[in-house]
Amino acid sequence: MELEIVRYGHPVLRKKGQPVAAVTPALARLAEDMIETMRAGHGVGLAAQQVGQVVQLMVIDVRGVTDRPSSIELGGQEARVDDFMPMVLFNPAWKAAGAPVESVEGCLSFPDLFAEIRRPARIDVEALDIRGQRLSFRCGGLLARVIQHEFDHLQGILFIDRMMREDKDQLRPQLEALRESTQAELAQRAVAKR
Repeated sequence: MELEIVRYGHPVLRKKGQPVAAVTPALARLAEDMIETMRAGHGVGLAAQQVGQVVQLMVIDVRGVTDRPSSIELGGQEARVDDFMPMVLFNPAWKAAGAPVESVEGCLSFPDLFAEIRRPARIDVEALDIRGQRLSFRCGGLLARVIQHEFDHLQGILFIDRMMREDKDQLRPQLEALRESTQAELAQRAVAKR
């Protein structure tokens, strides 16, 4: 089921997700719905906060992105990234395994806004998969960037928080318009519920 993507200005985007004690059928269903939502939005990653849920859950699918390659290693062995897509990560944690690089990022919660963001090119990741099994891998390229972007969402951090000041200043009119539009929509919904 396709879910509504929350946009900048909604308070849920600033909330830290709750850790998942166990992957329940309801959480697995949420992950599947998030994958459908991400695909419908033509995204490569989506965090639970972006669909109004405050849990440590992200979904990723970088298949088909050829201009920004990804890599993945399990136990020191290179593997095919496509074999792991779509990827579901509960309670993810990561640490840098490579030097930071700049690359353009966008976000489904910030339609049509893009900026250069500096992040480690390779990372080591630990998480639970959709079956609740522990998963540990090293990744690079776009996959590493998407995991870090979505991990930030799970902490209530947005990619605008990582932008260079000049980029953020240049985008400020669009950011303010988006925030005001979202808040006006939330206010209308609150009135309609009364």
